[in-house]
Formats: sequence, structure tokens, C-alpha cells
Amino acid sequence: ILKTLNSWFWWENIWMPINCTWAHFVDRDGLVFPKPHQLYATIPYAFVLLIIRFFSERYVAIPLAKALGIKNVRRVKPQPNPVLESYFRECSKHPSQSEIQGLAKKCNCTVRLVEKWFRRRRNLEIPTVLRKFQEAFWRFSFYLTSSIVGFIFLYDKPWFYDIWQTWVGYPFQTLLPSQYWYYMAEISFYWSLLFTLGIDNKRKADFLAHVVHHLAAIGLMSGSWCGNYVRLGTLVMFVHDTADFWLEAAKMFNYAHWEKTCNILFIIFSIAFFVTRIILFPFWILRATLYQPTYYSTTPVIAYFLFNGQLLILQGLHLYWGYLIFKILRRFIFSK
Repeated sequence: ILKTLNSWFWWENIWMPINCTWAHFVDRDGLVFPKPHQLYATIPYAFVLLIIRFFSERYVAIPLAKALGIKNVRRVKPQPNPVLESYFRECSKHPSQSEIQGLAKKCNCTVRLVEKWFRRRRNLEIPTVLRKFQEAFWRFSFYLTSSIVGFIFLYDKPWFYDIWQTWVGYPFQTLLPSQYWYYMAEISFYWSLLFTLGIDNKRKADFLAHVVHHLAAIGLMSGSWCGNYVRLGTLVMFVHDTADFWLEAAKMFNYAHWEKTCNILFIIFSIAFFVTRIILFPFWILRATLYQPTYYSTTPVIAYFLFNGQLLILQGLHLYWGYLIFKILRRFIFSK
């Protein structure tokens, strides 16, 4: 069954233009092509990023947070109580008054002690400001680095200025070392975010949107790697990263209560977000993926619909997040 599914998945008609097979993607005559098995390396690379994250959060983010005036609040742990702990995990974190009275009788203690135990136990679930600052610092560091490195990788490439150049010579476009490492770093980063979703600060408003975004990003980048849509893929990654580090910087200063700096950074982020995600992405990237391929082939392959479907999902998320950003800006401007 697995062999059959594997043959279906790698069927040339899904990935390749007409009259192209996987045999054409063997390195030759100075041409180097991306290979699907290279994506396995993104998993160990993700763990390398997690190690880098651990040391950067501990030895860079914490001293920086202290310099900005953020204190490490130590929360009092409740006394170990297997009965209350079991109820907290399996039944309710906010028991009613009658339930508290029943638990007090069961534990042979006062109602006030049970209420205090639950209050302290709930507080442990809330991430401290320092912890939020550490997470924002890590994402800020990665997005800023990837934006700078991405610009260095792309600024001298003709397809950075002329989007039609992404299709010239396709699918026999050689893979550059800079493109390899750009892809490996980005995919590994999103794997690392998925690995830490359970322990990172949970965002109630858009937690599901983040999960969908990470999975769509990994699937899109991995698929574009296999189909050698690398030129377009690097442009998509660059467009996404250039706005995000402004948001993380705004969060960091928000946690430090530097309100004016936070407001300025958030306004810069909002402008960068709307320019890159609401204007450039649909009218530059999607135009290149939806419209321009029809000039090179009258029979789009199945991958054309798969990739554009994922890009449209991302654009839907952009519109959703753009709506949230607009609400914040409106509240900020009109209600101070």
C-alpha cells in the first residue's frame, strides 16, 4: 500500500510540465536541482534551532529584559495535592462553589485553602511577562536575520526586480547554495515552532490560525522545493518575513511598558504588513503563480492547483490578520 501511495504521490503529471520526468532532474552540466530527500535534513536542523533558541533566550533575552526594566516574577506554587491536581487537569480549572466545598471535604481542609490552591495553580498556567519577552525576542531575532540574509541573497537576482524571470528556463533552473540554505532555515524554523506549540504562550484569539499557517507554510515550501519553484519560493519567504520582526519588536517594548516606542513600531509593522501581505503578495506573487504560468504552458499540471490553493489559504489568513490589525489601529487612533 505504501509503495502504491508513494508512486501516486511522485507521479510526474502532478509535479512536472509535459514531457518532463524525474530523470531530467539529475545533476548535470553544471545544473544542480533540489532533491526531495534533502528535506529530511530540516528536522535535525529544527532541533539545532531549538538549541540556539534556548541559549539566546537565556543568555541574551533575559539580560536585555532586565535592562528594559522587566522583572522576573516568581509565582508561589501550591502545595502538592493529588486530588486537587487531578480535578484541575481532568475536570475544571474554575470549579463552582459547591464543587469547592465537596473538594474541601474530600481533602479534609477549609474552603478558603481550596480556593487559594486553585488560584495559585491557575497562575502557574499564565506565562510571565519575562517568558513572553523571551519568545518575542527569539522570533524577532530569526525574522530580522532572515530578512537581512534574504535581501542579501536576492538583491542581485534578476527575478527580484522582474517577476517574469522566475519562469525563464523553468523547470531546468539550477539551485544556488544561497537558495538551499534559505529554504532549510525557513522550513526548520516552522518545524521548531510546531514542536513548541504546546509549551509556548498560547494565543487564544488566533491559535488555530497559527497552526494552519505553520502547516501550510511547511507544505508550501516543501512542495515548491520538490517542483523546483525555488525562485518564487524565496520571494514568498522574503515578503512574509520583512513585516514580522517589526511586530515582535513592538511586543518586546510593550512588555517593557515603553508605550511610545511600542506604538511607533506597531504602526511601522501595520504599514509593512499591508504593503507586503495585502498589496505585494496578491498583486505580485499570486499574479506570478496564477497568471504567468499560462504563458509557458497551456495545460497546467496538478501542482499548479495545489500550490496556488495553499497560497490562497495564506492570503485568506493575511486578510484575517489584516482585519485584526485594522481593529487595533482603529481602537488606538479613536479611543487613544
